[in-house]
Formats: sequence, structure tokens, C-alpha cells
Amino acid sequence: MEPVYKRLLLKVSGEVLAGDAGHGFDFNVINDVCLNIKKVTDKGVQVGIVVGGGNFWRGRSSGDMDRTRADSIGMLATVMNSLALQQGFLDIGVEARVMSAVQITGVVETFMRDKAVSHLEKGRVVIFAGGTGNPFFSTDSGAALRAAQINADVYLKATNVDGIYDKDPNKFSDAVKFDRITHNELLERHLAVMDTAAAAICQENNIPILVFNLNDPENINRAVCGENTGTVVTNS
Repeated sequence: MEPVYKRLLLKVSGEVLAGDAGHGFDFNVINDVCLNIKKVTDKGVQVGIVVGGGNFWRGRSSGDMDRTRADSIGMLATVMNSLALQQGFLDIGVEARVMSAVQITGVVETFMRDKAVSHLEKGRVVIFAGGTGNPFFSTDSGAALRAAQINADVYLKATNVDGIYDKDPNKFSDAVKFDRITHNELLERHLAVMDTAAAAICQENNIPILVFNLNDPENINRAVCGENTGTVVTNS
């Protein structure tokens, strides 16, 4: 199978890295994810990754804590996950760099757009940590922003469901899956696949979104090669 994208941004939830434990790291899962991304990079595809922090911290569940402080903790959680992913890549011989919107000298590189593109062009996986570097923005928004900045051909959003539905398929047995949908429909229907800021960034920059299930990590390779693995969101 040949890839249909040259450069992509992959968003992975932090919960995926926890496996069945639901918290922390499952290094068998991390290894599976990294091995399947290697199949893509071996085909010459340039890969940027944004990983969430939900396996360590979910700011919306932080009670009465100040939102700015809670979101700062979440940004640090994404740095931990990014470092774990980096190690997973290095263990299988894939060069990977972590670039953070939050400056942590001596631990990770600080995000610079031109440097990130340079890494990608050299065949390195680039893992973007720290969200946007600001509170009140989700990692979905951070992923959409990075996708626009690196001129990604597609935003791959890996989830625990196999696409976008008209309502929650885990709660409603009559939920209907979309094979294709437009950015306008996604925003107008308020479908809860990502926040509106992330969807709007992709719409403005004409970046297609592919939502698919990462329970089978092989779906990464299938998605990159154009197989129907989930739901595609485009401007038309």
C-alpha cells in the first residue's frame, strides 16, 4: 500500500498510552504505536505527533483549582507522555525529537516552526508537547495549530471510536456513523469529536481531518494509505 499523504499530524489521546490500566504508561501499547508509525515513516511520510495528557491529568476534573494552574499541570503531563513516546521510537531505531511550547531547558527542545520542519524533512518524527503553551486551549487545538504551522496534508485524530457519529455510539444504539462530513457540518451540528477552535483552525487552513480508532494500531498505516478507516472531514 502506498501513502496518499506526504506530511501528517497525528493526535493521540494520553489514555491510549495507558492501555487497560487507564493510568500511567503501558509500554507494550507505546511499542505497538511506535512500530506502526515506523511503517509509515519507512514509506517516506513525515510525521508530527501531538499526545494528550489524560492518562495523568484531566484539568476539567480538578475541582476548584484555578483553571490556568490546572491547564499548566496538563501541559506538563503532555511533556511526560511525549518523552515516553520518544523513548519508544528510539528503542526501535527511529529518530524522534520532542518540541515543547512550554520551555523546559535541558529536557526538551523549545518549539520553533522552522526547526520542526527541518526535523521532519530529515525524516525524524517530531512530537509536539505542551499544547499551545497557553491555558484554555485543548490538545486538540494544539494539534490543529501545529498541523497548520507545519503545512500538514492531514490531521489524523486517533480515538477509541471508529469515526464520527451523529450522537455518542457508546450511549445510543441507533447512532449513525458518517463516512464523510464537511467542516461546516461538523461545527453546525456541534459534534463532540473535537473542540470548535480545533475544527475552525482546520477549516480555515483547508486541512482535512480523519477520525479513526487506534485500538488497532495498524489503522495508522491504513489511514495514511487512504483506506476507509473512519470518518473524513473536508471543506467540501
